[in-house]
Amino acid sequence: MLGKKEKEMEKKERITESEYRLVWEDDFDGTELNMDDWNYEYHEPGWVNNELQEYVDSKENIFVKDSNLILKAIKREKEGKVCYTSGRVNTQNKHDFKYGRFEARLKVPSGKGFLPAFWMMPTEEEFYGQWPKCGEIDIMEVLGDQLETNYGTIHYGEPHEQNQGSYTLAEGDFSGEYHVYACEWEPGEIRYYVDGKKYHTVNNWFTKKEGESEKEYPAPFNQLFYIILNVAVGGNWPGNPEPDAVFAENAEMWIDYVRVYQKDSYDENVTKRVKEA
Repeated sequence: MLGKKEKEMEKKERITESEYRLVWEDDFDGTELNMDDWNYEYHEPGWVNNELQEYVDSKENIFVKDSNLILKAIKREKEGKVCYTSGRVNTQNKHDFKYGRFEARLKVPSGKGFLPAFWMMPTEEEFYGQWPKCGEIDIMEVLGDQLETNYGTIHYGEPHEQNQGSYTLAEGDFSGEYHVYACEWEPGEIRYYVDGKKYHTVNNWFTKKEGESEKEYPAPFNQLFYIILNVAVGGNWPGNPEPDAVFAENAEMWIDYVRVYQKDSYDENVTKRVKEA
């Protein structure tokens, strides 16, 4: 965990070294989540991707400690059945952004079935149509039983398409220590980074509604998006936890900070890159 002085020094270095300027941040230095910045999300089990958790606003699942936001998955037995709760928060209609560098320093939970995420969705999902037409930007997804690899992905199109890159650590894992995850989203291009190292670039996508022509590029990634942080349990991609799985500190995602940087202006007169044959 970075101390307050170290955070300020690191932040100043970031501003100095690039064209980006800091426009919003949360260092979680208070005693509880600032609801002027964040919203709780509430969803039933199975809402998407056959996930097992219920998203709630319990202070057991979502709390601030040691200048970190902690999202924790909890396993309980209810009426003879195992059930799970977890935390999911977003900045929708409080901090919405069109383009920028989106960055978080965090540690992920460990164990089969955990899928933590730092990602973005459009503020007005219906503008281009429901998912996947609306677009989605995933900055950090780490499977709980494959802790050395992070995935960065965009989702788009109708039918659904995705473009995914990955970054694998040479040593250590994403649960044992903090790492910095970021994407730089500009008109016509999205770049992905882990600890300042670029590992994936996307500059070709599309969107359209049934019966209509394709929207002008760079749609759908030319509208306001908001930030989401959550810990999912089980589902199609990570698989479900083992019956005897432990849910303790290993079930926590620790977020040291979230920051957003933007340039003073962006040239939106861009064209789609032609895919190589």
